[in-house]
Amino acid sequence: MRVLGIDPGLQCTGYGLIEAKAGRMVLLEAGVVRSSCKEPMSLRLDKIYKGLRQVIEIYRPQVIALEELYSHYKNPRTAILMAHARGAICLLAGQSRIPVAGYAAKKVKKAVTGTGGAKKLQVQRVIKEMLGLKKDPAPYDVADALALAITHINVTKRQL
Repeated sequence: MRVLGIDPGLQCTGYGLIEAKAGRMVLLEAGVVRSSCKEPMSLRLDKIYKGLRQVIEIYRPQVIALEELYSHYKNPRTAILMAHARGAICLLAGQSRIPVAGYAAKKVKKAVTGTGGAKKLQVQRVIKEMLGLKKDPAPYDVADALALAITHINVTKRQL
């Protein structure tokens, strides 16, 4: 199974593609799609769409694990901006006929580290160990995307 984990954001969208086979998880590709807050919203969303479309065309994931939308009562603007990025990603998934599985950030942290309140650095370190990487996956957006993919693989395994 190939799972593309995506941590959506307007300035930095992290992605990580993991293949699970024969009881192992192998990192195939990971990176970020960046845009500038000085660009119009339409161009920023286009960059996210086109950047992830390239990854999908090359690697053909079977499912996308996407962080669910959340809202902090102190900063609802963040949730609104994240929703724009998620919309572009969901459109791409629909056009590519790839199912999307959504996971809350706390659920992902708990699934990967054992605690829903894990810090970003802790997630990075656990992902490094799980995938046998030489360095922590960076930036945090990549680590979060890989955590999403790993969570989906583990949830799917438990359902079989």
